[in-house]
Amino acid sequence: MNASPWTKHTLLEVANSYWKTCALHTGVKLEIFTVIGNEKIDAEAAAQRIGGNTHGVETLLNALCAMDLLTKKMGLYANTDFSLTYLVKTSPDYTGFIIMHYHHLMDSWNRMSESVLSGKPCRRRPVTASESERESFLMGMFNLAMDLAPHFAREIDLSGRKRFLDFGGGPGTYAIHFCLENPGMTATVFDLPTTRVFAENTIARFGLTDRIDFQEGSYVHDTVDFDKAYDVAWLSHNLHGENPEDAERVVAHAVSALKPGGLVFIHEFILNNDKTGPLFPALFSINMLLGTPGGRAYSEQELMGILERNGVVDVKRLDVKAAVTSGIVCGRVGGY
Repeated sequence: MNASPWTKHTLLEVANSYWKTCALHTGVKLEIFTVIGNEKIDAEAAAQRIGGNTHGVETLLNALCAMDLLTKKMGLYANTDFSLTYLVKTSPDYTGFIIMHYHHLMDSWNRMSESVLSGKPCRRRPVTASESERESFLMGMFNLAMDLAPHFAREIDLSGRKRFLDFGGGPGTYAIHFCLENPGMTATVFDLPTTRVFAENTIARFGLTDRIDFQEGSYVHDTVDFDKAYDVAWLSHNLHGENPEDAERVVAHAVSALKPGGLVFIHEFILNNDKTGPLFPALFSINMLLGTPGGRAYSEQELMGILERNGVVDVKRLDVKAAVTSGIVCGRVGGY
């Protein structure tokens, strides 16, 4: 629920809020912030660097100034400290990948009525997307996970646990940070073959190639014999892409990889049990309607039920705070 009541002003503010979104997306897509870098340049120079029309580029630059993402003094534009940190590609904290991922979703959101009426997706999935779309998706997930993984790794006690399975782990961000926090731990990132190069490059950046390996497969369709070798299975933001039957199958595959007493964690955008909030998971469920045949945000009750039906005991929701209303449900494999 909104904290304040709706007014005509807030109604119109929401209705045109995509204008700011599109200005930000275009600035990132055209690498406006990157071409300015640490310099102060005029609109003509910026237009030359991106191969654009001076009037068009100047109009965008002025709007980005109005959004406090650029500054303008005596006709010269410069990045703010914030933009230098998060919107310039050479920065280690560059967040443009996830912004471009959101940009790639915009066409399907504009066609939302088609999916609402048909119940079917109107967007192609990442596995059929272009190379740039895949990069934005995978490295965008890295952008988001880098805000959360170090925090989770510090807050969740895995001392004594030796083998960690990052199930559907993408670039391996969680495997990396749990291994950094637990020096005696090794890990496997399990995901599709198209993810391997991103994962291996990211793992190498953190100097963990000797402790984290990559195994190819589909967490939905492949029954992989993990020989009950793992102490921990971590499932972060993969169930929401699947229908309830396949979500159950994913959890069953993850649980089958665990030793008796092994821990399984599900990190998701979790709805309340009547599914009317919080706001972000409710909107995210629309995003899954637009992009998947049966994906959705799941409620806390639904996630706990999936774990319990797969032999997981001591199921609970962790009291670990995270951004954008994500949360963690976890439990222990019985027989120990």
